[in-house]
Amino acid sequence: MKLLKRLLLGLLVVVAALAILLVASVVIDTLTGGDRVAALTNTAIPADNSAAVAAYVAQPAGEGPFPAVIMLHEFWGLKQEIVEKADALAAEGYVVVAPDMYRGETTGWLPRAIYLALTVPEAQVLGDLEPVFRWLETQPEVDPARIVVMGFCYGGGKALQFSLRNHDLAGTGIFYGALESNPAILRQLPGPVLGIFGAEDQAPSPEQVEAFRAGLETAGIDHEITIYDGVGHAFVSSMAVIQQGGAPGEAWAQFLTWLARVIG
Repeated sequence: MKLLKRLLLGLLVVVAALAILLVASVVIDTLTGGDRVAALTNTAIPADNSAAVAAYVAQPAGEGPFPAVIMLHEFWGLKQEIVEKADALAAEGYVVVAPDMYRGETTGWLPRAIYLALTVPEAQVLGDLEPVFRWLETQPEVDPARIVVMGFCYGGGKALQFSLRNHDLAGTGIFYGALESNPAILRQLPGPVLGIFGAEDQAPSPEQVEAFRAGLETAGIDHEITIYDGVGHAFVSSMAVIQQGGAPGEAWAQFLTWLARVIG
């Protein structure tokens, strides 16, 4: 009995120590983050009810008006990989806005990424996206009737939620984000939907993806849903990975083809 108590006490001490280390690591990452977002953004978008929304904006060469894409980052926050993908889309002829949805926070540390995703209110995120869209549609180089929103992981789920609230968008692109399967809700989507997912992913799982597909079909929403074999979550990562081909390259090419059909 005494041995069992000692083992339980030891286990509690280990768990407590790990919890303290985890919290400390999040605090340290916050304090040492510096101006990571400032180094990645080039535009401050005015907002009526909050501070300006920082964003990275990429523009094509030549004269517009161009179609436009609002690109939403993963749960890490705005990072260099998103900037590179925005530049790649601009080279294809799209104005791209990649807003900072964490209001100055970004990280490469998984525990803090989870913390940010769980603690930044969705209402705040969606509220910040509205002035981003309104600013974009007033830019002289942008065709306001040809704006889509898309996102990766955390950003994919936010793209879907923003589309459900903004009927002026031309379409929605989702790379493995949180989904909705209720046809009554999905019926509110303003345009075509592209969904890119991995067969080995569980967030969302293939079963959740199929429920999403069924919901879109019942709702009568134009959709293109693909589950790529042999890959899991976040497989469309950097442009370097995309350029190597395989599932990431195929998924990016599918996205470009969908964009051309919807707003190109």
